[in-house]
Amino acid sequence: MSEDPEIKPEEKIPTSSIVDMMLSGGRTGSLDAESLIKETQKRVWSSLKKGYEYQYAVDESDQFLREHVSKRMHMIVLFVDLVGSTEMSLTLPAEKLGIIISSFSQEMRSVIKNYGGYVLKYVGDAVIGYFVAEENPLVVSDSAVNCAKTMIDVIERGINPILSEYDYPELRVKIGMDFGENAIVRYGSDKTRSHVDILGPAVSIAAKITALARPNQILIGEDVHEKLHPSLKDLFKKVEWHGNQWNYHNKETGKIYDVFALHV
Repeated sequence: MSEDPEIKPEEKIPTSSIVDMMLSGGRTGSLDAESLIKETQKRVWSSLKKGYEYQYAVDESDQFLREHVSKRMHMIVLFVDLVGSTEMSLTLPAEKLGIIISSFSQEMRSVIKNYGGYVLKYVGDAVIGYFVAEENPLVVSDSAVNCAKTMIDVIERGINPILSEYDYPELRVKIGMDFGENAIVRYGSDKTRSHVDILGPAVSIAAKITALARPNQILIGEDVHEKLHPSLKDLFKKVEWHGNQWNYHNKETGKIYDVFALHV
């Protein structure tokens, strides 16, 4: 992995860097997609062949949140949910299931980190990430969407070919994200050990639209869509809902809060 220092989300990015990132699709990662895929293949292959265990580094998210407890920050919250995990849990030996879930979650963490985001938590077969957007929400929105696109690419071209060689089931995911102000809270008085989390509408909306996504589909809320660079915005189409599939209303306009799906 590259050892280049990461851009801290709380630091303002110079204007020249913003222009460069917008021209490149908002990407702030240190590795391109092809490099990510090659590294993913090496790690997944080692995990299956040699019993390789992923190395858990210092939790940057935990440290960041503790430094900002009781503050409100604008963020993009991203859910990536593994499809078919219930069936896998019923049909696969526990050891194989563990390898798949571990490989999936850690590879998604790698992609999120590469695009300047943090992993908030792992919830069963889902990974929840966030991208701090206090200073440059337009650039961060592009980065978050490109992160989601890369996640599916890494799964399809990095993880699945290796799993197939060992007769493991291929993976598919649902991805949803939304933008909003979130409160950072600590559940307890211990500044170093009490659980920290984020609370806000973006978390619940991202979770709900993820549940409505089709396998390997990316859904984003309108607050993300409106901030995207035109080159990315044009890749999305507004979702037309049927019946009571979606009834969340925009608090400012009173209208249904629009959701957009990636079409490539």
